[in-house]
Amino acid sequence: MDRIQFIFILNLVKIQTYEYYIEKTESSQMISVWLRVIRVRFLLASVIAVSVGLALNWSQNGSVDILDIVLTFAGVLALHASVDLLNDFWDFKRGIDTKTTRTKMSGGTGVLPEGLLKPSTVYRAGVAFLIIGSLIGSYFVITNGILIAIILGFAILSIYFYSTKIVDSGLGEFFVAVKGSMIVIGTFFIQSGEVTVESIFAGIVIGTLSSLVLFIASFPDHDADKSKGRKTLVIVVGKEKATKLFWIFPLIAYSVILIGISVNLFPILSLISFLSFPLILKSGLGLKKNYNSIDNLVPFMSSSLKFSRITGILFALSFLISF
Repeated sequence: MDRIQFIFILNLVKIQTYEYYIEKTESSQMISVWLRVIRVRFLLASVIAVSVGLALNWSQNGSVDILDIVLTFAGVLALHASVDLLNDFWDFKRGIDTKTTRTKMSGGTGVLPEGLLKPSTVYRAGVAFLIIGSLIGSYFVITNGILIAIILGFAILSIYFYSTKIVDSGLGEFFVAVKGSMIVIGTFFIQSGEVTVESIFAGIVIGTLSSLVLFIASFPDHDADKSKGRKTLVIVVGKEKATKLFWIFPLIAYSVILIGISVNLFPILSLISFLSFPLILKSGLGLKKNYNSIDNLVPFMSSSLKFSRITGILFALSFLISF
């Protein structure tokens, strides 16, 4: 091989290596975009809801069906991803995302305003996840009956109309609370074949915790939402009054846990859920002082998210430890 041939082959290898690197980089970036638009870190709310239902069943019955666990997680996460994708699509179409100040806790994902994906692609993905979740849910309707059919029907209708009808009517927090409750109750029912007072109470706790996150995240979006005719709970009552309403969410969650313990529905170890109290105290006090400042509010929205997740995880662990 002469020198010219060697240089030619060396350059060819360099070009191929560079093209491979570019291709891998673009693939990684695209995966990152999709994880961003699905809001993958917020899927933990659904993971916790399913986990509470499973932990409660384990503490009462001492057994689980592995296939049903896998399908439950898959179905619930698919439906959760669907509502987030469709929410991004409709907020972009209505021009809400272009008016909001995006933070890591609010204002949408920014994927569509930045042109990283086509709106039609996001919409189709949202519908695809809705179909996947519905198919898995249909399996449970066949195996578990009418209650799952009711839960699935509620999920499908509310997911599709969440961003266009439900939030516009000021029912966003109620929808999220009911959704979280139904995930816990449905998971427990799939495993045990029954609905108990314990599962209903546990569902209320998790639903309320999920609703809290949506509630505080709507403060920064107040002006943009209001300009487009959306009626979030914060818009309905006003920002200042909403800072007082904020305390209702942890009050309900903690009260239900205490009532559950006092009437022997929950184990005494469920008191470990109260270890998260400093986080909600920080959030509530910070919200009162900074509800009109988006930048200053972000740390307190973050602590509300941590409160919701940590309380839910500790609540689930209390059933497992007490078994």
